[in-house]
Amino acid sequence: MSDNPKYLPADERRAVTVEAVVDLAGQQNPSDITTAAIAKHMHLTQGALFRHFPSKDAIWEAVMGWVAERLLSRIDRAAEGLDATPLEAMRAMFMSHVDFVIEHPGVPRMMFGELQRTESTPAKRMAQTLIQRYAERICQRIEQGKANGDITPEVVTQAAALLFIGTVQGLVMQSLLSGDIGRMRTQAPAVFDIYVRGMKGSR
Repeated sequence: MSDNPKYLPADERRAVTVEAVVDLAGQQNPSDITTAAIAKHMHLTQGALFRHFPSKDAIWEAVMGWVAERLLSRIDRAAEGLDATPLEAMRAMFMSHVDFVIEHPGVPRMMFGELQRTESTPAKRMAQTLIQRYAERICQRIEQGKANGDITPEVVTQAAALLFIGTVQGLVMQSLLSGDIGRMRTQAPAVFDIYVRGMKGSR
């Protein structure tokens, strides 16, 4: 974050605001983050903050956009350029997602919070779209695995993609409950091995 946030160009100010929210979410319950807290964290007034975002909801929408862009780019890079089977590519995507959460522990808190909201907000819709786009990527890999014989044809592609995402979320939840987000990195390989055995079936 810049040492002089008061003098940043508009685009940079918005980006720094998003990063401030991600930082704060790693330290406290996201639902407790107020615009006053964000402004204080950035050494700004609330008025200065609202010159770039018309509302708190607009800030949250920008944060969800940041999460979607960064996470999808991360898993795409993990799988790209690998001379690997689809399952190996999926392992790389799985581990890169785990690393992303460890680097940004506030992100899953924000995601869970938005998805639990009863009302439809731009941020919630963006979180839902992120999961949909993520699942599409996993479905593609699963279909490739079926085509080359790595994955049993009995696997229901959509269900297996949802299980992939749910497995990461389960690891996240356990690490948040334990207060040790870093334990995900040691647990993830064995958890993914169980997932792979199910994908291969009884062969």
